Amino acid sequence: MTTPQLETARLNLRPFALNDVDEIHRIWIDPGVRKFLWDDEAIPREQAASVIADSHAHFESTGYGLWAVRQKGEEPILGFCGYWFFHDPPELELLYGIATEEWGGGLATEAARAMIRYGFEELGLPRIQASTDAQNLASVRVMEKCGMTFVRRETTNGLDTIYYAILRDSFQPGDVTYELRRND
Repeated sequence: MTTPQLETARLNLRPFALNDVDEIHRIWIDPGVRKFLWDDEAIPREQAASVIADSHAHFESTGYGLWAVRQKGEEPILGFCGYWFFHDPPELELLYGIATEEWGGGLATEAARAMIRYGFEELGLPRIQASTDAQNLASVRVMEKCGMTFVRRETTNGLDTIYYAILRDSFQPGDVTYELRRND
C-alpha cells in the first residue's frame, strides 16, 4: 500500500502505524481529551491498540482512517486527525484532537483544514461532516474556522450533539496548503 503523508505549514500528518499505540494512548487518556472523545472514560491500552489496528485496516480497504499529527521536525505525536465512522447508523465524520499542552495554538484547526482539503481533493468526498458534544466549544470553533456550517443539534447516543458540515462546492482552500507525499 502507498502511504500518504501531509505536510502543512507547521505539521506533519501520516496514517497511524501499529507502533503508535503508546503515544496516542497517552493523549487519549488525558482528562481534557478523553472528556469529549471517550465520554470521560480512561480507555485501556488494548482499546487504543484496537482502534489503531482498525484504522490501519480501514486505510488498506477504503483509504480512510486516523492520522498521527506531529510538529514539523519533532517526533512525539501531539494529536490525531482523520475520518472515522460514528453514530447509528454509522456516518463518516472528520475527527481531530490535540494534546492538552498544545491547546490554543491553532494546531487542531490546521490539521482539520488540511484533512478537509485532502478529503475533497484526494478522496473525492462530496460532503464532510463532523460532530461534537454541545459542551465542547473549542471543537465548535475549530469546525467554524474550517468553514463548516451548523447542520443540526440533537441527542445522539444519549449526548447533546452538534453537527457541522461543508460541501465540496463551498470549500475555499484559502491558506490551506499541504504537500502530499506517498511512500511505498
